[in-house]
Amino acid sequence: MYQKNFWNDRYSQAEFTYGKLPNEYLKEKLDTLKSGKILFPAEGEGRNAVYAAVKGWQSEAFDQSEEGEKKALLWASENNTEIFYTLSNVENIEYPYSSFDALAMIYAHFPGESRRAFHRKLSGFLKPGGYLILEGFSKLQQEYQQRNPQSGGPRDYEMLYDLEELKKDFENFEIKEAIVKTIVLNEGDHHKGEASVVRIFAVKK
Repeated sequence: MYQKNFWNDRYSQAEFTYGKLPNEYLKEKLDTLKSGKILFPAEGEGRNAVYAAVKGWQSEAFDQSEEGEKKALLWASENNTEIFYTLSNVENIEYPYSSFDALAMIYAHFPGESRRAFHRKLSGFLKPGGYLILEGFSKLQQEYQQRNPQSGGPRDYEMLYDLEELKKDFENFEIKEAIVKTIVLNEGDHHKGEASVVRIFAVKK
């Protein structure tokens, strides 16, 4: 409940917390793929789901925040497109098995003790041959947070990503790219400045 209240409070502000433009890594990868059906877990205000919809994808998203849903649906409407948004946390979300062509996990951080189970649950919704696009904060992000709190990411170290652990979470995938990289974020007021991220692009076997 704390997390839900936290995100509702953050998303209730007039401005978009992470901006309205899509994540750069997501955009880079989506622009190379044939459109299909895509899932966005923990999608918040919808910037990435709306971008995918504009590009011709059937875009589905879920998040536990009602305030995030309101802004996501409004942003879709302003872009003359449609997204399908479900209010749910990851524990309770359900979709048909093997029903998506792509799974986009953009800063979708889950508690350390539950992470692997959640990742495997979400990957079950993806078809064989479907794509995983993932960007999130690495364990090294703690150092960047100390220098610049606006760079973003969970303050709980266990929620930050370790690349080798992620590879095990998605072991039934053919990894096309898996890197830890320092980038300069410019996504609203809460992803701003130098940050350490993990990026994975993979195909489900």
